[in-house]
Amino acid sequence: MPAKHTSVRWAIVALLILASFVAYLLRQNISVAAKFMMPELGLSELQMGWVFGAYSWGYALFQFPGGLFGEAYGGRRALAVTALLWVVITLLTGIMPGRLVVSGAGVLATLIVLRFLLGAFQAPTFPIMAGVIGEWFPVGSWALPNGMSSTGLALGAAAAAPFVAWAMITIGWRESFIASAPIALLMIGVWWWYATDTPAQHPRVGPGELALILADRRRDAPQRVDWKQLAANREILLLSVSYFAMNYVFYFFSYWFYIYLTDVRGFGILAGGFYAAAPWLTGAVCASLGGWLCERLCRRLGARWGCRVPGIAGLVLVALFLGLGAVARNPYVAVVLLALCFGSTQLTEGAYWQGATYVAGPHTAGASGVMNTGGNMPGIVVGPLIPILVQHFGWPVALVSGSMVALVGAAIWLLIRVDRPFEPAADPS
Repeated sequence: MPAKHTSVRWAIVALLILASFVAYLLRQNISVAAKFMMPELGLSELQMGWVFGAYSWGYALFQFPGGLFGEAYGGRRALAVTALLWVVITLLTGIMPGRLVVSGAGVLATLIVLRFLLGAFQAPTFPIMAGVIGEWFPVGSWALPNGMSSTGLALGAAAAAPFVAWAMITIGWRESFIASAPIALLMIGVWWWYATDTPAQHPRVGPGELALILADRRRDAPQRVDWKQLAANREILLLSVSYFAMNYVFYFFSYWFYIYLTDVRGFGILAGGFYAAAPWLTGAVCASLGGWLCERLCRRLGARWGCRVPGIAGLVLVALFLGLGAVARNPYVAVVLLALCFGSTQLTEGAYWQGATYVAGPHTAGASGVMNTGGNMPGIVVGPLIPILVQHFGWPVALVSGSMVALVGAAIWLLIRVDRPFEPAADPS
């Protein structure tokens, strides 16, 4: 009798997409709400840049510990607990500044602390997801589901721009934070009810699907690992540096694109909200497309070039479209070019996460935490750097700086060997 065919792993991916959507809805709301927050709370653009950067400090510093947390407690529990903390911080962001804390310095400090904590609590998200995908998908089939999780984040960010712009006008910027909490709570409940840490634990996984997932895996038990060895692995470090370059551009869109559209390109508040969604919608398509392409190239060319090709091509396109968008005179042409730029960043996502999984194997969550630490350090830089560059050199130079960094990231891919798996050194004891 043939083994029962099931596809539970794709239901798990659907839940990860939902979790990514919610994470970025809660993360991106402030980049749009800042338009009304700054005048009401008496904050300058530079001070708002510090607030943006505080999130990135928490997010970057807790990537590796977050990955270890996911490995220690399992994806089901770790994602549910951290997501509950996102909800708490989001609610406090809508309630505290300007009401419970009223002094100018207190408001700024409160926002910085809250955004730092949100970053810290969201830091484990994608390392946890990478570990879940590594457990739930066959060897070499990780790029597409990782790309699809990036599709979820892009859709969440795309939804944040028009939703928050509409909410600011109709019910207020504070209420835009509070209104997002029920969506997050629904996601947490469904994830806790349905997910398990491994396919073998799930009652709905049939023997055929389990055999497919476990095929070609190493049968020996994972070795105990010295995490300092993993953090110092050459390939993971190179992936981290290249990921830094890609995310330098990502964070411009994350933090400043809406304000760029309204203040520089002349769009109104609502129109700016809808056009600010264009890069994220483009990225949603390109993230899954890039993951699918990476998997096909890995099967045809092998892991090394299968990850390199989309990584290099995507970053070269980032540099091209960003440079053209920076100097375009027509605001609508600029939106199209910059949307293509952001879409090109997402073409590379599957390659980075597939590469980290090839290298780290059963230690993917921890290794992804290292990579994502490097990948999110630009958030610390870009928040305050963009207004400084704009003040001294203007917006075109600020944007073109991203083109230069993206080309460096493309060159680093030529050094990365994801076909060299991490081998923990033997325990001398």
